[in-house]
Amino acid sequence: MKKMFLSLIAGIALFSMAGCSSANAKAQNEIDVWLTPQWKGTYSADEKNADYDSFLKTAAKMYEKSHPNVKINVQVVPGDERDSKMSVATQTNTLPDVFFDSTFVLSTFAHQGLLEPFNAVIDKNNEADISDAIWNNVQIDGKTYFYPFAQNPGTLAYNADMFKAAGLEKYIGGEHEIATWTTDEFYQILTKLKEINSKVAPLGFFCKNNQGDTWNMMYLRMFGNQFFDEKGELVVNEESGVKALSFLEKLKEEKLIAAGPESLVSNDVNAMFQNQQVAVSFTNAMLFNGMLGAMKDSTVERFDTRLANVPGKSTPVSFTYVLGSGVFNTNGEKRKELAQDFVKFYSENKELVEASTNFLPVRNSVADEHKKDLPYLDAYLANDKYVVNFSNNSPGYAEIRNALYPELQAVMTGDKTPQVALDNFVKTGNKVIDRGLRRSKALENK
Repeated sequence: MKKMFLSLIAGIALFSMAGCSSANAKAQNEIDVWLTPQWKGTYSADEKNADYDSFLKTAAKMYEKSHPNVKINVQVVPGDERDSKMSVATQTNTLPDVFFDSTFVLSTFAHQGLLEPFNAVIDKNNEADISDAIWNNVQIDGKTYFYPFAQNPGTLAYNADMFKAAGLEKYIGGEHEIATWTTDEFYQILTKLKEINSKVAPLGFFCKNNQGDTWNMMYLRMFGNQFFDEKGELVVNEESGVKALSFLEKLKEEKLIAAGPESLVSNDVNAMFQNQQVAVSFTNAMLFNGMLGAMKDSTVERFDTRLANVPGKSTPVSFTYVLGSGVFNTNGEKRKELAQDFVKFYSENKELVEASTNFLPVRNSVADEHKKDLPYLDAYLANDKYVVNFSNNSPGYAEIRNALYPELQAVMTGDKTPQVALDNFVKTGNKVIDRGLRRSKALENK
């Protein structure tokens, strides 16, 4: 009886070990892919059952077909839940294997040592197919932490009909061009617009929260400020940065921007532009195409809207949001390798990279094939020379963003001078950056 009992225990133990082994083996062949909502459908929103996870689910099915033992789980994470969900996942060691998003929001994870670089995965041919401006946005100290898939360039949009009514034809660019103005010309444009039609705000500016704050960071670069120095610290409180914020303050005092910018969010200003209450506003490729589509189906009243760069004293400033994938190294070697292979698959597959045209392709090969379909493509690509890495892939970038808009509000309400506001922002932001740089795993060999 005793032998029988011991045999039974041994059998249970052996079964349990086999079960654990099987579960672990399965886990190492199963990866989790998260994304924030980007576009609906695999290639187009008019596909049957199109949803935000369609593209990655299509890629997963294609990959699983040639890798029958692999299981890929795709989950959409709402943008406003991303930070809290990722914080919990980091603390509980339940991070996904892949995250597909605008890369600047994930750079902190690279500094924390949680992302695996792609340097050994991306070959020279694929590297050469994407511009240096894009690679610069996804690299830290020469290591590529995100595989770029698409981009979403940020510019200004302006109502060319209002420009014509104000006699500003010489400042209007071609229908599919990105106009370039100096800061002096920009001031003249806004002043003239106000003179001709006082019921329309010449410029839409907002600083209630951090949404759309990349444009505000571009405005602070208008007089040549680099925002970050070579060490990665903030320097926007230098003379050139203070001059830019003083310029914005002047626009506010002269009623050349929409009233109450401290209480306006980006969505407010975007709606005001579409309703022709603002003459010059912010936009990106996705927003602009969406607005043109809304005009086409008469959801928005049609008017002549065109693109321009954020003005600069000597040269304009521009940026692009790079959409791509990061792979976490927290779920075991095999899952990490599988995750990188899956990312490589959908980032290089000729059929799947066609989906990048939902935004703007980062690949020259895709761009060349779609120039006739994407009338603004040449202008965006030519604008690469003005593109800056707006976040500098700084550690704690979310905290830096949250430190800026209250200072802009204080200037707009007259509670602080531009110098005091930017000094305070730099002091707060550099504490975050210095702490992050000291702890950075991505820079630990420097």
